[in-house]
Amino acid sequence: MKIAIWGDELAAWVSAVSLAEKGNHIYMVRETHNTALIPKDTSICNEPGLMAAIQTQRDKKQLFACSFEEGCAFETHWMAMAPSEFNQAQTIIDTLTTRNKRLLVINQSNFGIGASEKLRSFLIDPAHQSIAYIPDTLQQGLALYQFNNPDVLIIGSDTDRTLPLLKAIFRPFSGGLEQIQFMSPQEAEFTKFAINGMLALRLGYINELANLADQLHVDIDLVIQGMSADVRVGKHYLQPGCGFGGQHFTHSIKSLADLLSHKQRSTLLEMVLSENEKQKELPFRKLWQHYQCDIRDKVISIWGVAFKPGIASIENAPAVRVIKALLAQGAVIKVHDPAAMLELHTYFGANSQIIYCETAIEATLNSDALLLITEWNEYASPDFDQLKANMKTPLIIDGRNIWEPQYLRELGFTYYGVGR
Repeated sequence: MKIAIWGDELAAWVSAVSLAEKGNHIYMVRETHNTALIPKDTSICNEPGLMAAIQTQRDKKQLFACSFEEGCAFETHWMAMAPSEFNQAQTIIDTLTTRNKRLLVINQSNFGIGASEKLRSFLIDPAHQSIAYIPDTLQQGLALYQFNNPDVLIIGSDTDRTLPLLKAIFRPFSGGLEQIQFMSPQEAEFTKFAINGMLALRLGYINELANLADQLHVDIDLVIQGMSADVRVGKHYLQPGCGFGGQHFTHSIKSLADLLSHKQRSTLLEMVLSENEKQKELPFRKLWQHYQCDIRDKVISIWGVAFKPGIASIENAPAVRVIKALLAQGAVIKVHDPAAMLELHTYFGANSQIIYCETAIEATLNSDALLLITEWNEYASPDFDQLKANMKTPLIIDGRNIWEPQYLRELGFTYYGVGR
Protein backbone atom coordinates (compact mmCIF):
# COMPACT_ATOMS: atom_id res chain seq x y z
CA MET A 1 0.00 0.00 0.00
CA LYS A 2 1.21 3.52 -0.82
CA ILE A 3 0.67 6.02 1.99
CA ALA A 4 1.66 9.69 2.17
CA ILE A 5 2.67 11.00 5.59
CA TRP A 6 2.07 14.66 6.44
CA GLY A 7 3.79 16.25 9.42
CA ASP A 8 7.05 16.22 11.34
CA GLU A 9 5.83 15.16 14.77
CA LEU A 10 7.12 12.09 16.58
CA ALA A 11 3.91 10.28 15.64
CA ALA A 12 4.55 10.97 11.94
CA TRP A 13 8.01 9.39 11.97
CA VAL A 14 7.06 6.47 14.19
CA SER A 15 4.00 5.73 12.05
CA ALA A 16 6.08 6.02 8.88
CA VAL A 17 8.78 3.52 9.83
CA SER A 18 6.31 1.14 11.50
CA LEU A 19 4.04 1.07 8.45
CA ALA A 20 7.08 0.69 6.17
CA GLU A 21 8.32 -2.28 8.20
CA LYS A 22 5.03 -4.05 7.39
CA GLY A 23 5.66 -3.73 3.65
CA ASN A 24 3.87 -0.48 2.85
CA HIS A 25 5.56 2.09 0.63
CA ILE A 26 5.66 5.26 2.72
CA TYR A 27 6.18 8.75 1.32
CA MET A 28 7.13 11.50 3.75
CA VAL A 29 5.90 14.79 2.28
CA ARG A 30 8.76 17.29 2.53
CA GLU A 31 9.38 20.76 1.12
CA THR A 32 10.97 19.09 -1.90
CA HIS A 33 11.47 15.44 -2.72
CA ASN A 34 15.21 15.91 -2.10
CA THR A 35 14.76 17.01 1.52
CA ALA A 36 16.64 14.69 3.85
CA LEU A 37 14.60 12.15 5.78
CA ILE A 38 15.59 13.50 9.18
CA PRO A 39 13.20 14.89 11.82
CA LYS A 40 13.46 18.65 12.26
CA ASP A 41 13.11 18.34 16.03
CA THR A 42 16.40 17.12 17.52
CA SER A 43 14.57 15.56 20.47
CA ILE A 44 12.79 13.23 18.01
CA CYS A 45 16.19 12.19 16.65
CA ASN A 46 16.98 10.88 20.15
CA GLU A 47 13.90 8.63 20.29
CA PRO A 48 15.27 5.13 20.99
CA GLY A 49 15.61 3.11 17.78
CA LEU A 50 13.95 5.67 15.52
CA MET A 51 16.88 6.94 13.45
CA ALA A 52 18.15 3.41 12.86
CA ALA A 53 14.66 2.35 11.75
CA ILE A 54 14.43 5.31 9.35
CA GLN A 55 17.77 4.39 7.78
CA THR A 56 16.82 0.72 7.49
CA GLN A 57 13.56 1.47 5.68
CA ARG A 58 15.30 3.92 3.38
CA ASP A 59 17.85 1.27 2.48
CA LYS A 60 15.06 -1.24 1.83
CA LYS A 61 13.34 1.26 -0.48
CA GLN A 62 10.20 1.31 1.68
CA LEU A 63 10.53 4.88 2.94
CA PHE A 64 10.87 7.87 0.61
CA ALA A 65 10.75 11.64 0.61
CA CYS A 66 8.35 13.32 -1.80
CA SER A 67 7.25 16.85 -2.64
CA PHE A 68 3.83 18.37 -1.88
CA GLU A 69 2.70 17.79 -5.46
CA GLU A 70 3.84 14.17 -5.44
CA GLY A 71 2.18 13.53 -2.08
CA CYS A 72 -1.18 14.77 -3.32
CA ALA A 73 -1.33 11.98 -5.92
CA PHE A 74 -1.99 9.20 -3.38
CA GLU A 75 -5.39 8.02 -2.18
CA THR A 76 -4.34 7.12 1.38
CA HIS A 77 -2.83 9.72 3.70
CA TRP A 78 -1.61 9.82 7.28
CA MET A 79 -1.61 13.20 9.00
CA ALA A 80 0.46 13.71 12.18
CA MET A 81 1.02 17.44 12.41
CA ALA A 82 1.71 19.87 15.26
CA PRO A 83 -1.30 21.40 17.08
CA SER A 84 -0.35 24.80 15.66
CA GLU A 85 -0.57 23.54 12.05
CA PHE A 86 -4.34 23.21 11.75
CA ASN A 87 -4.57 25.87 9.02
CA GLN A 88 -1.97 24.00 6.97
CA ALA A 89 -3.97 20.81 7.48
CA GLN A 90 -7.09 22.49 6.11
CA THR A 91 -5.14 23.59 3.03
CA ILE A 92 -3.87 20.05 2.52
CA ILE A 93 -7.36 18.52 2.77
CA ASP A 94 -8.74 21.18 0.44
CA THR A 95 -6.10 20.26 -2.13
CA LEU A 96 -6.41 16.49 -1.72
CA THR A 97 -10.18 16.43 -2.11
CA THR A 98 -10.00 18.15 -5.50
CA ARG A 99 -7.36 15.75 -6.85
CA ASN A 100 -8.58 12.35 -5.64
CA LYS A 101 -12.01 10.90 -6.32
CA ARG A 102 -11.32 8.27 -3.65
CA LEU A 103 -9.60 9.51 -0.51
CA LEU A 104 -8.88 8.31 3.02
CA VAL A 105 -7.10 10.60 5.48
CA ILE A 106 -6.08 9.14 8.83
CA ASN A 107 -5.68 12.08 11.19
CA GLN A 108 -3.40 11.49 14.18
CA SER A 109 -2.79 15.18 14.90
CA ASN A 110 -3.64 16.71 18.27
CA PHE A 111 -5.75 19.54 16.86
CA GLY A 112 -8.49 19.32 19.48
CA ILE A 113 -12.06 18.13 19.83
CA GLY A 114 -14.09 18.76 16.68
CA ALA A 115 -11.06 19.24 14.43
CA SER A 116 -11.74 16.16 12.30
CA GLU A 117 -15.29 17.37 11.64
CA LYS A 118 -13.93 20.74 10.51
CA LEU A 119 -11.50 18.99 8.16
CA ARG A 120 -14.31 16.77 6.90
CA SER A 121 -16.25 19.87 5.83
CA PHE A 122 -13.65 20.41 3.09
CA LEU A 123 -14.43 17.09 1.40
CA ILE A 124 -16.16 17.44 -1.97
CA ASP A 125 -17.55 13.90 -2.13
CA PRO A 126 -18.08 12.42 1.36
CA ALA A 127 -19.48 9.27 -0.23
CA HIS A 128 -16.01 8.39 -1.55
CA GLN A 129 -13.78 10.58 0.59
CA SER A 130 -13.41 10.28 4.35
CA ILE A 131 -11.36 11.33 7.36
CA ALA A 132 -10.71 8.96 10.27
CA TYR A 133 -9.14 9.91 13.59
CA ILE A 134 -6.61 7.83 15.53
CA PRO A 135 -5.65 9.26 18.95
CA ASP A 136 -1.93 9.84 19.38
CA THR A 137 -1.19 8.05 22.66
CA LEU A 138 2.53 7.53 22.02
CA GLN A 139 4.93 8.32 24.84
CA GLN A 140 8.35 9.69 24.07
CA GLY A 141 10.98 7.08 24.84
CA LEU A 142 8.55 4.21 24.16
CA ALA A 143 6.92 5.35 20.94
CA LEU A 144 8.12 2.62 18.54
CA TYR A 145 7.22 -0.17 20.94
CA GLN A 146 3.81 1.29 21.72
CA PHE A 147 2.87 1.78 18.06
CA ASN A 148 3.81 -1.79 17.20
CA ASN A 149 2.32 -3.35 20.34
CA PRO A 150 -0.92 -1.52 21.13
CA ASP A 151 -3.18 -2.85 23.87
CA VAL A 152 -6.27 -1.10 22.56
CA LEU A 153 -6.84 0.61 19.23
CA ILE A 154 -9.34 3.45 19.05
CA ILE A 155 -10.59 4.38 15.58
CA GLY A 156 -12.85 7.35 15.02
CA SER A 157 -14.69 7.05 11.71
CA ASP A 158 -17.83 8.68 10.37
CA THR A 159 -18.63 5.90 7.90
CA ASP A 160 -18.53 2.10 7.85
CA ARG A 161 -17.33 2.21 4.25
CA THR A 162 -13.73 2.92 5.27
CA LEU A 163 -13.55 0.27 7.99
CA PRO A 164 -12.22 -2.55 5.73
CA LEU A 165 -9.31 -0.35 4.60
CA LEU A 166 -8.61 0.84 8.15
CA LYS A 167 -8.66 -2.75 9.40
CA ALA A 168 -6.28 -3.75 6.60
CA ILE A 169 -3.82 -1.02 7.56
CA PHE A 170 -3.86 -1.90 11.26
CA ARG A 171 -4.19 -5.69 11.00
CA PRO A 172 -0.39 -6.26 11.14
CA PHE A 173 -0.32 -4.45 14.50
CA SER A 174 -3.32 -6.20 16.04
CA GLY A 175 -1.65 -9.38 17.30
CA GLY A 176 -1.62 -8.32 20.94
CA LEU A 177 -4.73 -6.17 20.84
CA GLU A 178 -7.24 -6.66 23.59
CA GLN A 179 -9.85 -4.82 21.55
CA ILE A 180 -10.51 -2.40 18.70
CA GLN A 181 -12.96 0.34 19.58
CA PHE A 182 -14.87 2.13 16.83
CA MET A 183 -16.54 5.45 17.51
CA SER A 184 -17.13 8.81 15.87
CA PRO A 185 -14.07 11.03 15.22
CA GLN A 186 -15.26 13.55 17.81
CA GLU A 187 -15.73 10.82 20.42
CA ALA A 188 -12.22 9.54 19.67
CA GLU A 189 -10.81 13.06 20.00
CA PHE A 190 -12.64 13.47 23.29
CA THR A 191 -11.26 10.13 24.49
CA LYS A 192 -7.70 11.28 23.81
CA PHE A 193 -8.20 14.44 25.86
CA ALA A 194 -10.09 12.59 28.60
CA ILE A 195 -7.23 10.11 29.08
CA ASN A 196 -4.65 12.86 29.49
CA GLY A 197 -6.95 14.80 31.78
CA MET A 198 -7.41 11.78 34.05
CA LEU A 199 -3.65 11.18 34.21
CA ALA A 200 -3.07 14.83 35.09
CA LEU A 201 -5.68 14.66 37.84
CA ARG A 202 -4.04 11.60 39.38
CA LEU A 203 -0.59 13.20 39.24
CA GLY A 204 -1.90 16.43 40.71
CA TYR A 205 -3.78 14.62 43.47
CA ILE A 206 -0.85 12.47 44.60
CA ASN A 207 1.42 15.53 44.65
CA GLU A 208 -1.07 17.36 46.84
CA LEU A 209 -1.20 14.37 49.20
CA ALA A 210 2.61 14.18 49.28
CA ASN A 211 2.89 17.86 50.16
CA LEU A 212 0.39 17.35 52.96
CA ALA A 213 2.28 14.26 54.13
CA ASP A 214 5.39 16.44 54.51
CA GLN A 215 3.52 18.68 56.92
CA LEU A 216 1.99 15.78 58.86
CA HIS A 217 5.29 13.83 58.97
CA VAL A 218 3.66 10.90 57.20
CA ASP A 219 5.49 8.65 54.72
CA ILE A 220 3.60 9.02 51.43
CA ASP A 221 5.10 5.75 50.11
CA LEU A 222 3.21 3.78 52.75
CA VAL A 223 0.04 5.71 51.98
CA ILE A 224 0.41 4.92 48.26
CA GLN A 225 0.85 1.23 49.04
CA GLY A 226 -2.43 1.28 50.91
CA MET A 227 -4.20 3.26 48.18
CA SER A 228 -3.00 1.13 45.29
CA ALA A 229 -4.04 -2.08 47.05
CA ASP A 230 -7.64 -0.98 46.53
CA VAL A 231 -8.64 -2.23 43.07
CA ARG A 232 -10.82 0.84 42.58
CA VAL A 233 -7.70 3.02 42.75
CA GLY A 234 -4.86 0.92 41.34
CA LYS A 235 -1.23 2.02 41.22
CA HIS A 236 -0.83 3.84 37.91
CA TYR A 237 0.29 7.48 37.98
CA LEU A 238 0.49 7.60 41.75
CA GLN A 239 4.16 8.50 42.03
CA PRO A 240 4.65 11.94 43.60
CA GLY A 241 7.39 14.20 42.38
CA CYS A 242 8.30 17.68 41.26
CA GLY A 243 5.68 18.04 38.55
CA PHE A 244 5.04 16.79 35.03
CA GLY A 245 6.21 18.33 31.77
CA GLY A 246 6.25 17.65 28.05
CA GLN A 247 4.92 19.75 25.22
CA HIS A 248 2.01 17.67 23.93
CA PHE A 249 0.81 16.30 27.27
CA THR A 250 0.65 19.78 28.76
CA HIS A 251 -0.92 21.25 25.60
CA SER A 252 -3.61 18.57 25.59
CA ILE A 253 -4.51 19.24 29.23
CA LYS A 254 -4.55 22.99 28.63
CA SER A 255 -6.89 22.54 25.64
CA LEU A 256 -9.29 20.41 27.68
CA ALA A 257 -9.09 22.89 30.56
CA ASP A 258 -10.04 25.72 28.19
CA LEU A 259 -12.95 23.69 26.81
CA LEU A 260 -14.20 22.81 30.30
CA SER A 261 -13.95 26.45 31.32
CA HIS A 262 -15.82 27.63 28.21
CA LYS A 263 -18.57 25.00 28.22
CA GLN A 264 -18.89 24.14 31.89
CA ARG A 265 -17.26 27.06 33.70
CA SER A 266 -15.11 24.40 35.35
CA THR A 267 -11.69 25.33 36.75
CA LEU A 268 -10.72 21.80 37.80
CA LEU A 269 -7.95 21.22 35.24
CA GLU A 270 -6.87 24.86 35.32
CA MET A 271 -6.12 24.35 39.00
CA VAL A 272 -4.20 21.14 38.25
CA LEU A 273 -2.01 22.98 35.73
CA SER A 274 -1.48 25.91 38.08
CA GLU A 275 -0.51 23.67 40.99
CA ASN A 276 1.77 21.64 38.72
CA GLU A 277 3.75 24.78 37.87
CA LYS A 278 4.20 25.41 41.60
CA GLN A 279 5.20 21.77 42.11
CA LYS A 280 8.02 22.13 39.59
CA GLU A 281 9.79 24.50 41.96
CA LEU A 282 9.43 22.19 44.97
CA PRO A 283 13.14 21.10 44.97
CA PHE A 284 14.18 24.76 44.88
CA ARG A 285 11.83 25.66 47.76
CA LYS A 286 13.18 22.83 49.92
CA LEU A 287 16.73 23.99 49.19
CA TRP A 288 15.79 27.62 49.86
CA GLN A 289 14.26 26.74 53.22
CA HIS A 290 17.21 24.55 54.24
CA TYR A 291 19.65 27.40 53.64
CA GLN A 292 17.34 29.95 55.29
CA CYS A 293 16.68 31.90 52.09
CA ASP A 294 20.33 32.49 51.17
CA ILE A 295 21.92 30.39 48.43
CA ARG A 296 24.05 33.06 46.75
CA ASP A 297 27.32 31.51 45.54
CA LYS A 298 26.23 28.08 46.73
CA VAL A 299 27.24 25.27 44.36
CA ILE A 300 24.12 23.27 43.50
CA SER A 301 24.30 19.96 41.62
CA ILE A 302 21.39 18.92 39.40
CA TRP A 303 20.92 15.39 38.12
CA GLY A 304 18.42 15.14 35.27
CA VAL A 305 16.90 17.92 33.17
CA ALA A 306 14.78 16.05 30.58
CA PHE A 307 11.08 16.22 31.41
CA LYS A 308 11.15 12.44 31.88
CA PRO A 309 13.77 9.68 31.61
CA GLY A 310 14.50 8.06 28.27
CA ILE A 311 14.24 11.22 26.16
CA ALA A 312 16.20 14.39 25.38
CA SER A 313 13.39 16.95 25.46
CA ILE A 314 13.25 19.67 28.13
CA GLU A 315 9.87 21.04 27.00
CA ASN A 316 8.07 22.33 30.11
CA ALA A 317 10.56 20.37 32.22
CA PRO A 318 10.61 21.02 35.99
CA ALA A 319 14.41 21.33 35.82
CA VAL A 320 14.13 24.44 33.66
CA ARG A 321 12.07 26.24 36.31
CA VAL A 322 14.45 25.10 39.06
CA ILE A 323 17.51 26.31 37.13
CA LYS A 324 15.88 29.68 36.47
CA ALA A 325 15.10 30.08 40.17
CA LEU A 326 18.67 29.15 41.13
CA LEU A 327 20.13 31.59 38.61
CA ALA A 328 17.95 34.38 39.98
CA GLN A 329 19.31 33.72 43.48
CA GLY A 330 22.95 33.79 42.42
CA ALA A 331 23.71 30.09 42.82
CA VAL A 332 26.30 28.21 40.75
CA ILE A 333 24.78 25.19 39.02
CA LYS A 334 26.62 22.01 38.06
CA VAL A 335 24.31 19.95 35.89
CA HIS A 336 24.25 16.52 34.26
CA ASP A 337 21.75 14.61 32.13
CA PRO A 338 22.41 11.46 30.06
CA ALA A 339 20.61 12.78 26.95
CA ALA A 340 19.41 16.38 27.27
CA MET A 341 22.63 18.35 27.71
CA LEU A 342 22.58 19.69 24.15
CA GLU A 343 18.96 20.78 24.57
CA LEU A 344 19.82 22.46 27.86
CA HIS A 345 22.85 24.25 26.42
CA THR A 346 20.76 25.44 23.48
CA TYR A 347 18.17 26.81 25.91
CA PHE A 348 20.47 28.56 28.40
CA GLY A 349 23.61 29.00 26.29
CA ALA A 350 26.97 29.93 27.79
CA ASN A 351 26.36 31.18 31.32
CA SER A 352 29.01 31.72 33.98
CA GLN A 353 26.61 30.32 36.61
CA ILE A 354 26.03 27.03 34.76
CA ILE A 355 28.65 24.30 34.49
CA TYR A 356 27.73 21.53 32.05
CA CYS A 357 29.26 18.27 33.33
CA GLU A 358 30.10 15.13 31.34
CA THR A 359 29.43 12.74 34.22
CA ALA A 360 26.98 12.70 37.10
CA ILE A 361 29.68 12.28 39.72
CA GLU A 362 31.66 15.21 38.28
CA ALA A 363 28.62 17.40 38.87
CA THR A 364 28.81 16.77 42.63
CA LEU A 365 32.38 18.02 43.25
CA ASN A 366 32.42 20.68 46.00
CA SER A 367 28.62 20.79 45.95
CA ASP A 368 26.45 22.32 48.64
CA ALA A 369 23.43 20.22 47.59
CA LEU A 370 22.34 17.61 45.05
CA LEU A 371 18.89 18.00 43.46
CA LEU A 372 17.55 14.90 41.69
CA ILE A 373 14.99 16.12 39.13
CA THR A 374 14.70 13.35 36.50
CA GLU A 375 14.75 9.70 37.58
CA TRP A 376 17.18 8.25 35.01
CA ASN A 377 18.16 4.63 35.72
CA GLU A 378 21.83 5.53 35.98
CA TYR A 379 21.04 7.68 39.01
CA ALA A 380 19.24 4.89 40.86
CA SER A 381 22.23 3.37 42.69
CA PRO A 382 25.20 5.75 42.74
CA ASP A 383 28.30 5.29 44.89
CA PHE A 384 27.00 7.20 47.90
CA ASP A 385 30.34 7.03 49.71
CA GLN A 386 32.05 8.77 46.80
CA LEU A 387 29.11 11.14 46.53
CA LYS A 388 29.47 12.16 50.16
CA ALA A 389 33.24 12.56 49.79
CA ASN A 390 32.72 14.81 46.75
CA MET A 391 30.16 17.11 48.32
CA LYS A 392 31.00 20.06 50.52
CA THR A 393 27.64 19.61 52.25
CA PRO A 394 25.97 16.15 52.11
CA LEU A 395 22.50 17.47 51.31
CA ILE A 396 20.20 15.57 48.95
CA ILE A 397 16.83 16.75 47.66
CA ASP A 398 15.19 13.80 45.90
CA GLY A 399 12.52 15.22 43.60
CA ARG A 400 11.36 11.76 42.45
CA ASN A 401 11.62 9.65 45.63
CA ILE A 402 14.02 7.17 44.03
CA TRP A 403 16.33 6.73 47.05
CA GLU A 404 15.84 5.20 50.50
CA PRO A 405 15.67 8.02 53.08
CA GLN A 406 16.69 6.02 56.15
CA TYR A 407 19.74 4.53 54.42
CA LEU A 408 20.97 7.93 53.26
CA ARG A 409 20.43 9.49 56.66
CA GLU A 410 22.41 6.67 58.28
CA LEU A 411 25.25 7.47 55.85
CA GLY A 412 25.25 11.04 57.12
CA PHE A 413 23.24 12.76 54.38
CA THR A 414 20.54 15.31 55.04
CA TYR A 415 17.68 14.01 52.88
CA TYR A 416 14.49 15.65 51.65
CA GLY A 417 12.01 13.80 49.47
CA VAL A 418 8.46 14.49 48.34
CA GLY A 419 6.17 13.49 51.19
CA ARG A 420 8.92 11.47 52.95
